[in-house]
Amino acid sequence: MRSWPQPHVPELPGRAPALSVIDTRTGERVSVQGADARLYVCGITPYDATHLGHAFTYVVFDMLVRTWKDAGLNVNYAQNITDIDDPLFERAEETGVNWRELADSQIELFRTDMDTLSVLPPDNWVPVSDILDPLEKSVRELLDEGRAYGLTGEDGRTDYYLETTDADYASEHLSRFDLINVFRENGGDPDRPGKKHPLDPIVWKGAVGDDFRAEGAKAGAWRPGWHIECALIGRDYLGDTIDIQGGGADLVFPHQEMSLMHMDDFHPQVQVRGQMNTGMVAYEGHKMSKSLGNLVLVSKLLQRGFEPMVIRLALLGHAWHSDWEYTDEDLGRAERRLTRWRRAHHTGGAGARQLLEDVRVRLADNLDTPGALDVIDAWAEENEYSDDREGAALFKDMCQALLGVHF
Repeated sequence: MRSWPQPHVPELPGRAPALSVIDTRTGERVSVQGADARLYVCGITPYDATHLGHAFTYVVFDMLVRTWKDAGLNVNYAQNITDIDDPLFERAEETGVNWRELADSQIELFRTDMDTLSVLPPDNWVPVSDILDPLEKSVRELLDEGRAYGLTGEDGRTDYYLETTDADYASEHLSRFDLINVFRENGGDPDRPGKKHPLDPIVWKGAVGDDFRAEGAKAGAWRPGWHIECALIGRDYLGDTIDIQGGGADLVFPHQEMSLMHMDDFHPQVQVRGQMNTGMVAYEGHKMSKSLGNLVLVSKLLQRGFEPMVIRLALLGHAWHSDWEYTDEDLGRAERRLTRWRRAHHTGGAGARQLLEDVRVRLADNLDTPGALDVIDAWAEENEYSDDREGAALFKDMCQALLGVHF
């Protein structure tokens, strides 16, 4: 699918040090080995796009890509679009809008928001509706090999599940979860009669009546489970090694864990070297979510007159792995910061080369964007009236290349 335009990324002198980040699953540092970096990030289900929780996640991974590229790495970035999913169909029914029209309009809004926020587009932006045939082929192979099974409900619909065991959920990082309840709360069906294990993930859902039709779909109008789609895209677009599997903290279980299971079924040689899960964004005391209706949309903030770079700086002011609560003061701080940086660009500039190296060090250390912003703030205050035009130009290029912030 067509993504959005590639923003200009100026060339900077020198190279950044190697980036290491904390792996969500192990708590240990991971870094890219070799000259190629491969990133998979779970994409949107296209309705209620783009709220600040979405924006925070995708700006964080934009920063990861920028930092990798500044270190000289070749980056391959894949992201899915879950444009076939029950919540999307339910929203379409609630609003009386054709589900395809709803998905397309929300994808376009997301595309526009990412362009506005100067986010680098993924190299492969893959809607599930484009890969129904290979998904069906993979599920049929699982069935033929006896690794998946079907259950038929009273309505005549047959759903298919991957067969798992307790050993599949024995990883230490899962011990903090009440797996059954978390699975249930995130769309799983642990209580369905006939399942061989309550945590068996669905791989393909049957359909009855006219609740789903996709152009070119096979007879029976099946549709894929959520977890298996990410596994197949990761395999087909990134190959044997995925350096980082990314998404929000709410995806650690079941989604990402079950995607890893599927990936192992598809391609046992694949290695996922690390996982990054961004913090949850709250508003008015609760996690920002569609179900609660407390979403703060990027498009609405733009309509209120906030500059795109103010919104981006507000997001960068929070550590990628920490939960935080949005207030309008986030934007107020970002506005003051952007004004200060613009003033330093116009009247300062001395010491910009050292500033560049200091910012690189901050970003290389677990993608410390708040620390990088603090370093720039201190520099801007000290060099506000130094009148070094060459340094000012480097400062502007650094902000645009490393932070995605342009003046």
